[in-house]
Amino acid sequence: MTDDPNRDAEIEAKFWTALRKDMTVMLSIVEPTKVAPRPMTALLDGKDDQGPVWFFGSQSSELAKHSISPAKAGFTFVGKGHGVWATVEGHLVVDMNRAKIDALWNPHVAAWYKEGKDDPDLCLLRFDPAEAEIWLDGSSLVAGIKALLGADPQADYRKNKAEVSLG
Repeated sequence: MTDDPNRDAEIEAKFWTALRKDMTVMLSIVEPTKVAPRPMTALLDGKDDQGPVWFFGSQSSELAKHSISPAKAGFTFVGKGHGVWATVEGHLVVDMNRAKIDALWNPHVAAWYKEGKDDPDLCLLRFDPAEAEIWLDGSSLVAGIKALLGADPQADYRKNKAEVSLG
């Protein structure tokens, strides 16, 4: 974690920007029943960079079955350009709010459900983030040159990591 709250906020903002753009995470449940990570498409609603994060899934999936009541869950994220990495912890729950389904619905989601928004297997999951550990890519030409000249590369890496509360 950096010693600079402004830097932590900057790193967090880069995470939300990358998640909005790249959207694929590995979502898992930790408790009460462990569910191994699954690739899921994260959807963010509006401009709020605190969540929740939404996922369309299947009623018959393990994620849905174990999220009837809020389950302790988490996801890992890597931006496509490998500029941002994150692990996020929070709670996952089935939330079949029709207004939210309508707001988040798009052609990519529609392709998975034969009966559209009324498909009986449709499930909307809400992930309420609580904490995150976020890393920015510390590799660069400048960092490489500094290391070659004997500078401590760990100092630069520490400036590119934040532990943030999202709740």
